[in-house]
Amino acid sequence: MTSVLIRSTLALALALGAAPALAATNDPAAPARKPAASPAAETPAGGTTAEVAEQDDDPDMDVNRAQPDFTLVGLPTSLRLPARKSAFRITHRFGRPLGAGDFTDLVEDFFGFDSGANIGFEYRYGILKATQIAIHRTNNRTIQFLLEREVKGQTEDFPIGITAFASAEGTNNFKDSYSPGLGVILSREFTDRAAVYVEPIWVNNTNTLPKELADDNDAFLVGLGARLRLTPGIYGVFEMTPRVAGYDPGEHQMAFAIEKRSGGHSFQINVGNGFGTTFAQMARGGNDDWYIGFNLSRKFY
Repeated sequence: MTSVLIRSTLALALALGAAPALAATNDPAAPARKPAASPAAETPAGGTTAEVAEQDDDPDMDVNRAQPDFTLVGLPTSLRLPARKSAFRITHRFGRPLGAGDFTDLVEDFFGFDSGANIGFEYRYGILKATQIAIHRTNNRTIQFLLEREVKGQTEDFPIGITAFASAEGTNNFKDSYSPGLGVILSREFTDRAAVYVEPIWVNNTNTLPKELADDNDAFLVGLGARLRLTPGIYGVFEMTPRVAGYDPGEHQMAFAIEKRSGGHSFQINVGNGFGTTFAQMARGGNDDWYIGFNLSRKFY
């Protein structure tokens, strides 16, 4: 008797709950019911499915394993930054020469990491498709602005990529000693394993002497670089910036590096003979000593 009563009660409750919906459906005057609006599906990265679909249509969003970052050590690459996306980079060049003292001294100084450093902060933004801007500031209060635009990308029918850039650099928070620059990045990718670069660059006002004492006040460099993927996420990197005309004190700046990529992050340990991370600084050359440093970059897409 009890089980019959329970079943009857449940049936009556279901009928009462369904009655309003059935009445609305059967009533010709009743407005059509709209399905409940569901929130946009969320992706693990925090974007909606509509945004992800838009991103999937943009090849600039894909990982470029031959060119995983926007710089080598200091020189720019031709990696495209998607429109309305951004990236950030921190550079450190530690001031202790690796050859100072003996090996015990080097270990005690933690291979130079205990020394003071020349530090740079850089932010990039894709203002248009194939067009990006960047601002780079070092802790000696030098600021460099950069505009970079791809002219022609590498394709099956065109063996190299061509990217043009212009820069404006100023000391004392961009108040003194301005050094404009112009350059071209000629790049060649070899499948997804490697990329090589040749970068003619002209930089004005590189001589630190007063103008009346300066024989050459500008420099013409040819940046040379390469990045080789050694394992799925580890790269070897090389760059050199020989001066071929104009002001060329000291040694040509060069650097070697090992780099680890993980998702949108890249962490690089480098060894070079100079501290320059802007074009005018690189044009002023390096010296006879070698120093350790690192780059840390993050893509926000």
